[in-house]
Amino acid sequence: MSTRQKKDNATRLIVAVSEQDPDLLYATRFFAPDAFIFLEERGKRTLVLSDLEIDRARRQAKADEFVSYSALEREVQGKQKKAPPYEKVLAHFLRKRGVRSALVPANFPLGFAEELAGSRIKLRTTNGLFWPEREAKTEEELKLMRRALAITEAGMARAMEVLSASKPGTGRKLSWSGKALTSEVLRAEIDSAILRTGGLPANTIVAGGNQACDPHERGFGPLKADSLIILDIFPRDAKSGYFGDMTRTVVRGRANEAQRRLWDTVRDGQALALKKMKPGVDGLALHNEVKQFFTDRGFPTEVRNGRQVGFFHGTGHGLGLEIHEFPRFQKTVFKPGQVLTVEPGLYYPGIGGVRIEDVVVVTKSGTRMLSRFEKRLEI
Repeated sequence: MSTRQKKDNATRLIVAVSEQDPDLLYATRFFAPDAFIFLEERGKRTLVLSDLEIDRARRQAKADEFVSYSALEREVQGKQKKAPPYEKVLAHFLRKRGVRSALVPANFPLGFAEELAGSRIKLRTTNGLFWPEREAKTEEELKLMRRALAITEAGMARAMEVLSASKPGTGRKLSWSGKALTSEVLRAEIDSAILRTGGLPANTIVAGGNQACDPHERGFGPLKADSLIILDIFPRDAKSGYFGDMTRTVVRGRANEAQRRLWDTVRDGQALALKKMKPGVDGLALHNEVKQFFTDRGFPTEVRNGRQVGFFHGTGHGLGLEIHEFPRFQKTVFKPGQVLTVEPGLYYPGIGGVRIEDVVVVTKSGTRMLSRFEKRLEI
């Protein structure tokens, strides 16, 4: 028997909350707020769910068999007054099924694993992806990701609409609809547009000026005219669970020469990466090429006054049922079907930060752009 056949025939076990666990959501396409049991034996998929979820699961989940958790719980409880802990019911279910060993995700709960070990059920974790097929997205998945990106784009369009309608006031602070336009106000407008389009916003970044020089700073306080503003939007599609991700950097008003040079360089660096991405190309080598391109343009990556400046984060990451999904851009050799962000950035306090991000799928000959939104510096 080949290694591949052994892998395919392995008994697989997940106990998790599918709203939070991408491997369980991938396997079942079923959202639930509480943990449930997934067991795959010889290709047959069984779900053990509470009475609250089992009927909905029968209609919605991708599985072959549905088992009542409460029925198993009663079997374990017997005449005892106190209901048994979850792990006892899990062990009972697996013993009933004759399971002696199973493959589990690396994040499988330790308490459950210890209980199963006491029942002489051996667990082993995967060396890498629990579902290797998650790496290459199917055409169906690409459609779902396009929808997630359309939700993202609706949020970005709202940001541009509000910024366009804003006016500079005292100290170049922007005002909109008669009140100060802050990072918080603009983020609320973006997130509201995402909710209306069927998405779930999460930690949207609206960071202006020197705040944007910390790439994961969400942004706070008044936004200013003639200042670089990073807008990084990464919602989840509430229906499918797939994520979108997009960043644009804009100036409300007029960009000065330093800001324009920074923005042009990042745009050109992203174009370089997009042009050279294709199957067989090493992501780390391409990342370093982009970094060197920035250095050659006069934007080195280094430490100044005790803080990092330049291009000090990854060029991109995998995207799917996780916002940061396997593979990382610089830890992979590109393969057809991979969906990755391409998001170089440059950050220099005093000038500001610029990041431009799009999402592509690797094809047989290069990449295909999945995100659709204009790149414009001045609003």
